[in-house]
Amino acid sequence: MPDTVLVTGAGGFLGRHLVQELLRRGYRVRALVRPGSPVPPDARPVEWRTGDLTHPATLAGLADGCTAVIHAAALAQVNPARNPAVWAANLGGTEAVLALARQAGVGRFVYVGTANVFGFGSRLHPGDETRPYAGQRYGLDYMDSKQAATQRVRQAAAQEQLPAVLVHPTFMLGPGDAKPTSNALLLELYRGKLPGYPPGGKNYVHVRDVAVATVNALTMGRVGESYILGNENLSYREAFSLMSRLMGVRPPAYALPAWLCQAYGTICDMQARLTGRPAQLNTAMTAVANDGHYFTPQKARVELALPQTSVERAVADAFHWFKVHRYV
Repeated sequence: MPDTVLVTGAGGFLGRHLVQELLRRGYRVRALVRPGSPVPPDARPVEWRTGDLTHPATLAGLADGCTAVIHAAALAQVNPARNPAVWAANLGGTEAVLALARQAGVGRFVYVGTANVFGFGSRLHPGDETRPYAGQRYGLDYMDSKQAATQRVRQAAAQEQLPAVLVHPTFMLGPGDAKPTSNALLLELYRGKLPGYPPGGKNYVHVRDVAVATVNALTMGRVGESYILGNENLSYREAFSLMSRLMGVRPPAYALPAWLCQAYGTICDMQARLTGRPAQLNTAMTAVANDGHYFTPQKARVELALPQTSVERAVADAFHWFKVHRYV
């Protein structure tokens, strides 16, 4: 009988690709989604379960009979910058899934983190898994909570003999982003809502490459080790120009200086305080956009056989999916 893998966050952008990749390889899949979440129609052979990671009582027996767990669920909210719900989901939820994995005695636990828990670098000297966390400067509960969850999984591997491998995607693009999440950037560009580009940049990766390497981590990689899953480092000017060209629209015309970005973030913070609702941006988000979040995925290429599909293909796949599903 094939091994059964529990996937948390199975209804999300990456989660759907993980389910598809596991099924393609012949695994049985038990998929956790939040109560009320629609079951993706493209993965019907799956054993779907509902539960709330912030309420462990709803998860009783979830991992029983599973040989492995891929914990991909997270709350990737950055606006507002501070939100207790982010900690409850990202650190509290990880604690809950670790407890399930221990009870079930799984043979492998794959934690899906974020590359932002490592120090970023320049284009010439990109950040890697050895660089200490640098995100505390931003004051984002998302980054801080993911760093805390990463440390907790490492502790479980080192002190509790949990066979855990940690993967850390960069900025994912590709098809199937129904909410949408990271691919919302393409829609903003397509609709002409981004007049300029900030001075920073980031690393981009095709979501299917992340799914392949994450599933590879069930049988590859070293216990207790972290792996950055990324591909190409691009400035925002380069990335926006590429995306706009592939979508057939004009790229943003103006280079936005760092001080102007930060000033706009400050205005948004003031608006949020006055209205009691998040504004379009906040100062933490603009500070992130002003920096170059560049990484190298070389370790994952070697040890997890991380594919390297071009960012151009990722953008084209995402935009085609949006057109087929009438987002544009």
